[in-house]
Amino acid sequence: MTRPAAISPAQARAITATAHRLADAARAATLRHFRNPHLAADSKTAQGFDPVTQADREAEAAIRAILARERPEDGILGEEEAARPGRSGLTWVIDPVDGTRAFLSGTPTWGVLIAVDAGAGPVCGLIDQPWTGERFWGGFGRAEFTRGALRRPLGVRPCAELGSAILFTTFPEIGSAAERAAFAEVSARCRLTRYGLDCYAYALLALGMIDLVIEAGLQPYDVAAPIAVIEAAGGIVTDWRGGPAHGGGRILAAGDRRLHERALAILSRV
Repeated sequence: MTRPAAISPAQARAITATAHRLADAARAATLRHFRNPHLAADSKTAQGFDPVTQADREAEAAIRAILARERPEDGILGEEEAARPGRSGLTWVIDPVDGTRAFLSGTPTWGVLIAVDAGAGPVCGLIDQPWTGERFWGGFGRAEFTRGALRRPLGVRPCAELGSAILFTTFPEIGSAAERAAFAEVSARCRLTRYGLDCYAYALLALGMIDLVIEAGLQPYDVAAPIAVIEAAGGIVTDWRGGPAHGGGRILAAGDRRLHERALAILSRV
């Protein structure tokens, strides 16, 4: 097992500053292309449609250029380019446009995901929505929402019972048939289920607006930043067996640990 890298207060401040500079650079790169009806998309798979656009590529390139200058000893794990091993014990886990389908559709529910993994999961991360100007930060003892001059703490809300919960997932056709059946069982017990917000759903959970996010088939760069933000806001993120989630796969995020236990009792049977 990799031993987590120790991070001093001074290092934490430097990492935080770099993360925000990366998000600013990705904002500029993505907004050049958002709501452009002529934006082209390629599919990364031969079957189905897993889109990538120039916005994805330019944003990740901008992020990597800053990291090459400012933090050349750190590793990088990103969606669009090959992983870069590091020597510091820290790895930047980045998704330049989480929700490319939303980006192509002109809906402002995609986001830029940036996190730092110290060897045992993310120690900090942010979810940035460039079009609305919203940024959700979590790490080093702070959970914060900003939009322009507005700045306030993030915090999950209490919700002990499924019957009172608002549940989100990105795709109605979540995972395998067995995974869909388990999700449907949880959904049937919830007050409200909504679909399609990608990383923005995790941000809303940290903001205290919703209660559960359940997904399957995720990659590490899809979930590292949301984990950091939600945990800093007082929530919990695990896989469907209650274990660590930073490796991706099946994800269960909850604002209230009592609610997490109730959803887990159903999902863990798959």
